[in-house]
Amino acid sequence: MRQLYLILLMVVLVGCGAKATDIPILVKDVPENLRKIASEKLPNVKFDQAIRRSDGTFEIRGKDSKGKVRDIDLKADGAIIESE
Repeated sequence: MRQLYLILLMVVLVGCGAKATDIPILVKDVPENLRKIASEKLPNVKFDQAIRRSDGTFEIRGKDSKGKVRDIDLKADGAIIESE
C-alpha cells in the first residue's frame, strides 16, 4: 500500500511540472497595436489565425493574395521577433 502512495505522489509531482501551452485566439483578440504592426509589415496578407504563447508573445498568421501562408511573431510591446 505504501508503494502505491509513493507512485501516486510521483505521478502528481511529475505531472505538475508541465509547461503551459500556446493558446489559439481570434485575430480580433490580438491587441490592436500588434494587428496594426502586422498589417504594416505584411500589407497584402489577410490574417485569420493567432496564437498567444506562454511567454506573452503573439503569432499572427494569414495568406497573401497568391495564397502563400505568411506569419509574424511579435512581442507584447510591438517588437517584431520574426516575419515570414
